Amino acid sequence: MLVNREVDAMKSIACRPRILFAAFVLTLGAAALLVSGANRAAGEVDKAVLEAEAKRVAVIAKVKPTVAAVCFYGGEACGSGVVIDEEGYALTNFHVVQPTGPVLQCGLADGKLYDAVVVGLDKVGDVALIKLLPKKAGDKFAFAKLADSDGVKVGDWSMAMGNPFGLSLDFTPTVTYGLVSGVNRYQPPEGKGTLEYTDCIQTDTSINPGNSGGPLFDANGDLIGINGRGSFEKRGRVNSGVGYAISINQIKNFLGHLRAGIDTDHATLGAAIETANEDGELAKMVVRSILEDSDAAKRGLALGDEVVRFAGRQLSSTNQYKNILGIFPKEWRLPLTYRHANAEKKEILVRLMGNIDTVVEKPMAGGPPMPPGPPGGGRPQHEGQDKSPAKKLFEEKKGFANYYFNKQCQDKLTAAFKQTGDFTPLAGNWKAAGTIELTDRKGEFQLTFVDGSDGMTEVKISRNGIDDAVKPLKADQPLGELVQPQGSGGLLAALYQYRRLLTAGKGGFEGGFDHGGHEPFYPPRTDGTQPESLKDLRVDCEVLRTKHASFETKWYFSLADHRLLGCEAVINKEDDPCELYFGDYKPVDGRQLPHRIEVRTGNKKYAVMTVKSYQLDKK
Repeated sequence: MLVNREVDAMKSIACRPRILFAAFVLTLGAAALLVSGANRAAGEVDKAVLEAEAKRVAVIAKVKPTVAAVCFYGGEACGSGVVIDEEGYALTNFHVVQPTGPVLQCGLADGKLYDAVVVGLDKVGDVALIKLLPKKAGDKFAFAKLADSDGVKVGDWSMAMGNPFGLSLDFTPTVTYGLVSGVNRYQPPEGKGTLEYTDCIQTDTSINPGNSGGPLFDANGDLIGINGRGSFEKRGRVNSGVGYAISINQIKNFLGHLRAGIDTDHATLGAAIETANEDGELAKMVVRSILEDSDAAKRGLALGDEVVRFAGRQLSSTNQYKNILGIFPKEWRLPLTYRHANAEKKEILVRLMGNIDTVVEKPMAGGPPMPPGPPGGGRPQHEGQDKSPAKKLFEEKKGFANYYFNKQCQDKLTAAFKQTGDFTPLAGNWKAAGTIELTDRKGEFQLTFVDGSDGMTEVKISRNGIDDAVKPLKADQPLGELVQPQGSGGLLAALYQYRRLLTAGKGGFEGGFDHGGHEPFYPPRTDGTQPESLKDLRVDCEVLRTKHASFETKWYFSLADHRLLGCEAVINKEDDPCELYFGDYKPVDGRQLPHRIEVRTGNKKYAVMTVKSYQLDKK
């Protein structure tokens, strides 16, 4: 057996030269074929590669005119931005405009420097809206198309454009290309609880100092985010391949506030929610603490409850919860689904809270350095700002980034609302009559507004032999009288303000009359049926915020047709507001008025009023 093995081994050795020679010949042949193929294809590139390159070049050419170099007044570069509509409104980072002051300049790829003004601020989210002024009245700007950033996936191509290191002396943007490395990322806040990046996009596309505030485009040239934070602080001020962009869908939630010149705030729930049974097959999100005066607690959420869904998204981790909560403005109402122990799921609408009233005093890590502020504090000023035409577009007011634009939004909304009818001549006595459906009975009602000799208006409702009356402006009036009828949350005081809005407009609210940005509104179905989810009721609205005497009210106007859909009137800050939902509009002497008014407060419906007749007297 040993001999046979040796013989076999010797045969194998003898064969190796022939095998090696054959392999060598085959290798030479293959090489020759490759060289021959290369010679035949010399100068040729795969068609798909050429098409992709041509598309990329075309996309860059299309979006290049929309990219701005954001500058101090005088032209010194400090960041980047992107124009989002033909009127010259542009997005950038808050930390970019914080050192510039309200008046600044922006350079575009046409080589021109444009005067600009800060419009709205989101300090927590590190976003600012600015407006470029055209060189000639009526000129329009090229602008970027806003994408749906929820559709962005890891592995998608992305393109950053901007002015890193102030290189673009002619304002032609620098372009970098790369991949989306992550989505739904969370970056904790810097400074005094601001500059928090939630649900953001991570990219390896080169983002360097100076790119801040510039656009992150997808492969089609649609805007998916605003470039902001990079991991500079740990690796020096050079690109590390880890950059973050604020998702454009988050910015869309705040855009109505920003256009209205609001210094806006992000939402909190008023409850701490943490992951339980992390090692289990299905993680649960459980309420660990909750503020008693939060709207979430008033709606029924309690310690130990499992939170299943929030704002239409399933919850499975603390990180995800922070991401979802962080993309909404305070005071929005959003659906939340929860479950008590061993109980069925319940969906509620929750009014979100806010908790910030601070100003950033130091630059964001990785952002451009901020120059010293002016002596004595206040807004930064730069030489020549007072001569800028943009200076006329700025008005300072507490709680607002630029009240000039809030007044512009007020005027546009009230003018559109007046198209449904001018009620200013009808400031005399009013009457309305019809049927009322309460939770336990139906009947007739009569509603009257009577101006007394003392200058005070009395609002009175009679139904089923019961009378309730309120003089909303009467001094030292017990709170129990103001919330009449009992259980309505203050129906009569709310209707008093509605009539005042129609007949007096802005002049009827001495305590405040401001545009409140955009919010979702949830009118109940008129047939009484319940939707599969409360989000199905959502109507996006413009908001007016008014204050008269001690009453604060939010008025909701449909973005689609500017019709007044309802209001929330706060009569007592310790209680739930009175909610009015207006529907079934019909003409009354050439003016549109609602003939169906649903009244709700807290978690319940108080009544539905069906109006059969109105009588509106002149003063």
